[in-house]
Amino acid sequence: MDKDILTLISRDNSGFSKGQRLIAKYILENYDKAAFMTAGKLGKTVGVSESTVVRFAAELGYDGYPGMRKALQEMIRSRLTSVQRIEASRDMLDDKNILKAVMSDDIDKLQTTLEEIDQEAFNKVVDSIVAAREIYIFASRTSRSLADFLAYYLGLIRAGVHLVDDNSAAEAYEQLIRIGKGDLFIGFTFPRYSARSAKIMGFAKDHGAATVGLTDSESSPFFGKADVCLFAKSEMVSFVDSLVAPLSLVNALVIAVGSKERDAISDTFKKLEQVWSEYNVFENSEG
Repeated sequence: MDKDILTLISRDNSGFSKGQRLIAKYILENYDKAAFMTAGKLGKTVGVSESTVVRFAAELGYDGYPGMRKALQEMIRSRLTSVQRIEASRDMLDDKNILKAVMSDDIDKLQTTLEEIDQEAFNKVVDSIVAAREIYIFASRTSRSLADFLAYYLGLIRAGVHLVDDNSAAEAYEQLIRIGKGDLFIGFTFPRYSARSAKIMGFAKDHGAATVGLTDSESSPFFGKADVCLFAKSEMVSFVDSLVAPLSLVNALVIAVGSKERDAISDTFKKLEQVWSEYNVFENSEG
């Protein structure tokens, strides 16, 4: 199957029926909207029956309309501007049922991530975190929240965890100037992919560090650059990036690392509980 569905549609349209040519024309001109339409909605928009849309997907070689729509979504995930996302979401979300639609979509992403995650790669990343001399974590834009979360908990588990600032490219490189062999760089990037994240990972790799990429798919700029990639589904919901599955993956990494450092964690948290109690960090439920 050709990875670029638009090329596939353009190339194989000689045998299309009149209705299928209408579908092809609409998709080529409005792929950002078509990617989030149901078969019925696309058919109504174009002026053909839903069954014609389904046959069109089969004609292209997809196993049903959902397969074709997924291919469209995969192709455009890093191309859409925020304005295009908002427009496309009108066909994806029901204004009267946004809560249900968004949470159901997040559940689907979690389930897909669980089914497709590479357990061997996950275990390798856990071992790399445990064995690393120093750990440097970087992310830009919305993915920054994931980096903050991972750095916070790894910093409780072990020493030598550095959250690299994203204020400027120069500052990030300056903080990585001592990175080298025996160190680990962990980068995050999800659509729309940050150009800076891939460049900074390349810098860490060139200086001898092991590299891990937490991202969404093989379309990511991390794929082929990082030593190991872990994939978690993250797709657009209007102008908002869904980071539910990536955060769940980060949780799993932290807990897996913690299980290998159980004695050290126990000692650390005993000390932390004393500090938290002495300085009234948390509300006293008994008061």
